[in-house]
Amino acid sequence: MVAYNTDKIMITRAIENAMLHAKKKGWRKTYWAFDIHGTLVRPNHKVGEIATEFYPHVIEVMQAISRRSDVVRILYTCSYPNEIEEYLDYFKKFDIVFDYVNENPEVADGCYGYYKDKFYFNVLFEDKAGFNGETDWLEVKKLLSETDN
Repeated sequence: MVAYNTDKIMITRAIENAMLHAKKKGWRKTYWAFDIHGTLVRPNHKVGEIATEFYPHVIEVMQAISRRSDVVRILYTCSYPNEIEEYLDYFKKFDIVFDYVNENPEVADGCYGYYKDKFYFNVLFEDKAGFNGETDWLEVKKLLSETDN
């Protein structure tokens, strides 16, 4: 049974558990999925115009995550294909890069389970799963600065 640090928010517990699990299993990387709206940027609720207002600390944290070779970044979104392209271009302007969009071809079916209908990830950044874009990025920033030292 995994011992959870109850002083941590859900996302930092998830990151710590993923890193710990990877270390125990000898994995060179973990897979992190990132929602856009309500997680990376504040929703603007406008049709035909992508939201571009980042939450506090997103840019610096995502830049740091983008530089990590031990993290595979998956954009996890229900945005339309044309919006996805706009977002990828927009994020790239800030040196925020994603390896995949709504898929993880690195973890094949049968590797850890059945992944034809659901892609594999270790950490999920998603407002509907409890992530708070206003406050949680600072906690992720603190955790990553601790683990980088």
